[in-house]
Amino acid sequence: MPYRIDILQQGFPGKSVCHGGLGWSTIALLRSDTHKILIDVGAFNIRKPLAKQLRDLQVAPGDITDIVLTHAHYDHSINYVLFPNATVWIGKHEIEWAAAQPPGFNPLPELYVAALATENRVKRIVPGEEFLPGLAARLAPGHTPGCLVFTLSGNDVPVIFTGDAAKNRAELMSGKTDMTMDEAASAASLKLIWKLWRETPGTLLIPGHDLTMKLGANGKPIYVGQRQAGIAAWFDEDIEITTDFDIGGQASKMAAE
Repeated sequence: MPYRIDILQQGFPGKSVCHGGLGWSTIALLRSDTHKILIDVGAFNIRKPLAKQLRDLQVAPGDITDIVLTHAHYDHSINYVLFPNATVWIGKHEIEWAAAQPPGFNPLPELYVAALATENRVKRIVPGEEFLPGLAARLAPGHTPGCLVFTLSGNDVPVIFTGDAAKNRAELMSGKTDMTMDEAASAASLKLIWKLWRETPGTLLIPGHDLTMKLGANGKPIYVGQRQAGIAAWFDEDIEITTDFDIGGQASKMAAE
């Protein structure tokens, strides 16, 4: 059964210079006659715009039937608690690994991971299976040991959700990854993603921290759509005055190539 796909939050391919990771990860909504699915759910910083996006699409939090997590890091997983009626899907290996980690200076949200490991509504995905209609999982370790890539079939155009196995276009093009626990495993996962991407012409790839992409005539990734990102800062003494910074980068140029 085909799904309508809406990107509720554009992933952003960047890190803060001195305030930690931005954590702006992709959130996608899939809707069919029977399912309303979120692929990743973001962290605290996206709650207000995420609520607005859902309202604009006339989707209530209680309408979400399923949440599908690419991995357990805070910027992809925390907001599952906002959707009380959803079944939560996460990789079996990922949650077992994450739950076994002691508290530390890493992106795992310890209390949320502990809840995911014990809640009855959480289902553990075995890679290779179609766990929801049209959605299948492939193991793509490196960023974390249990990272999953999801492939969507049944639509006119196939879709690959790579999560942080391929965070952005730079990783796809260079074959190298930032913030990985295992560089060799990440390199192998990138090769798997490229193989899946090339199998069917026109396939869309939705990464964890970048715009949706497709392969151009030259075989290189080109962006679909235009990046929208910015920061408003209070540098003046007047609360009504802000300094706005557009950090959209070269999205419009890339899309035109």
